Amino acid sequence: MATLQSTAPPDTERPVNRPVVRRKRTVLQRLRHDWPLLLLALPVVAHLAVFHYWPTAWNIIAFMDYSPYRPFWDNPFVGFAWFERLFNDPYFMPALVNTLKFAALNLLCMFPLSVALALAMNSIISLKVRSTFQSIVYLPHFFSWVLVVTVFVQVLGADGLVSNWIMDGGGERLDFTSNPDTFTFLVWMQWAWKDAGWGMIIFLAALASINPSLYEAAASDGANRWRRMWHITLPGIRPVIILLLILQIGGILSVGFEQYQLQRQAVGYQATEVLDTYVYYQSIVGSQGESFGTAAGLFKGVIGLILILVANNIAHRLGEQGIYQKS
Repeated sequence: MATLQSTAPPDTERPVNRPVVRRKRTVLQRLRHDWPLLLLALPVVAHLAVFHYWPTAWNIIAFMDYSPYRPFWDNPFVGFAWFERLFNDPYFMPALVNTLKFAALNLLCMFPLSVALALAMNSIISLKVRSTFQSIVYLPHFFSWVLVVTVFVQVLGADGLVSNWIMDGGGERLDFTSNPDTFTFLVWMQWAWKDAGWGMIIFLAALASINPSLYEAAASDGANRWRRMWHITLPGIRPVIILLLILQIGGILSVGFEQYQLQRQAVGYQATEVLDTYVYYQSIVGSQGESFGTAAGLFKGVIGLILILVANNIAHRLGEQGIYQKS
């Protein structure tokens, strides 16, 4: 009986899949290949170099007895003397406490408000109503703080709209804008009116990246609106929430200057003094000098950097990308 012979080639004749070894390009080859992208990035790099990196190099004057009226190298080094004076200043700790209070209020209240606005607007079916609501909510973000404070004075001030309504009804005059006890709530209302809409736009962009088929599949399985929001919407925008939260934590000691400076005279410096106004009045208006203000600014920067690193590390442990990843 004839035997069947295999037509397959012997093992020695089979092709061997060898890994493709790519030669690493030199720096000159990479520059020749990527020069259009580098040309596009050149204005941004120049802007960072002039307005960020070059001023950052001048933080060295925080360790010097600096005076602009003598050559730079003639200014003696004093070590951490300005930091000691900063921490021993009786006005520094109240300013730091106020800064942390306003920053925590912004962090705990503004994020949920922006997310809630984004979820509410995402549920609106009518495109006309959605576009109108969106324009009304985020338009105040483009107003200056001078205009924002003026609007609140005209509405909640002693001679404002609300006070006149109360007096017409037989009540007493009401003034939110000059009462130190209500200043924290006033600041929150100003933030909510000015910046909550801008945060809503960012979260709406994140919501647009969620696959609509996920909602359709969940609805077909019997999930109601709240379950779809809890199991699809919120996990879909969680990376954006964590990213913005990390950036917000990094700038927790920078709550702004104009908003508090404009209301300082009406409310009093005890309620409005934050680190930015403290540095202005102590180093620029006062007699402490540039080195003192630079030491305070460097303190803010170091604390912000530490908070960003810690928050980003926590995000990595929770399985999120954060603002950067280890290579």
